[in-house]
Amino acid sequence: MVNAFATNRSYGQTIRVMVVDDSAVVRGLTKRWLEVENDIEIVAVSTDGLRAVSDVVAAKPDVIILDVEMPRMDGLTALPQLLKLAPHARIIMASTLTREGATTTLRAMSLGAADYISKPEATGLGGATAYQKDLIAKVRALGGAAQAAANPARRAPLPPPRPRPALAASKSAIFRPRAVLVGSSTGGPQALQNFLGPIANSIKAPIFIVQHMPATFTTILAEKLTQVTGRKCIEPQNGDLVQPDHIYLAPGNWHMRIEKQGVGQVIKLDQSPQVNFCRPSVDPLFQSGVEVFGGSVLSVVLTGMGHDGRDGAKLISEAGGRVIVQDEASSVVWGMPGAIAQAGWADEIKPIPELGKLTLKYMNGVA
Repeated sequence: MVNAFATNRSYGQTIRVMVVDDSAVVRGLTKRWLEVENDIEIVAVSTDGLRAVSDVVAAKPDVIILDVEMPRMDGLTALPQLLKLAPHARIIMASTLTREGATTTLRAMSLGAADYISKPEATGLGGATAYQKDLIAKVRALGGAAQAAANPARRAPLPPPRPRPALAASKSAIFRPRAVLVGSSTGGPQALQNFLGPIANSIKAPIFIVQHMPATFTTILAEKLTQVTGRKCIEPQNGDLVQPDHIYLAPGNWHMRIEKQGVGQVIKLDQSPQVNFCRPSVDPLFQSGVEVFGGSVLSVVLTGMGHDGRDGAKLISEAGGRVIVQDEASSVVWGMPGAIAQAGWADEIKPIPELGKLTLKYMNGVA
């Protein structure tokens, strides 16, 4: 799964990491795994949030791995203080896969945490291998993003974007999409709320979302999007008929595709192999969107690691659809949107408020 979260460029600096966890087992595993990586340095280890707040200024971390549940001061209480004292640091919340853990983690992300990671089992053994791989990859990606934000002059130059392919003939006509397809990963839960909150009620077409998250987390996110948008957001069941005025969020660990059925469409869920090391993956949704709607598709790719969505964006662009992506400055990690931009498939690269305005223009046939 490491490749799914690889950064798309290197900043050449050692990534400074602070570990905050009351479990000696988790602290030990995390420290051991990260210390063997040549580009990662452990600069502080704290046993609770109170100690972390005391240590963070001197430690100057790029990444903070912050446990949710701790004595004296828990992660949610420590989070805003750590962000104030170390504003450039990226914070990864370490959480359980329970509903309570998912709810708290999404709350933390709304308060400024960059990402989350599912903790290994209490024994310290169950799920440890997957945790290790995800942890290292996320530390590298978020550490690079933190260093780039703090020292923009030290960024490695981006390769020149490939020439924009010749526009399909249909792109010269009025474009009014029949569906909106959205992909996101790291930083996505908050980005989705910021993007859809102001505009969802003005869109009659169905909206389909793939957010890289496990089960339970996607359930909580669907509930949150319903609250924020005032529009019904559900994790669909296999075979559900696609309805206008609905938001469909791919359930954790299931690919979501759209298929034709008579004069309408249905949603198909499956657990076929991971795509781009992810399940759910953005590319299967984008590909199926083209198969069902042709070029009458608007795709939006928000912040996230890796390059999921790039191949699907190519298909959408070549079919005559539109592809718009979040800009680097406002992304937590400019992996997914950056990959599409560098490949030359992005029609527009904008911050989230501008993406929202542009989406409404497209839906009204005036862009």
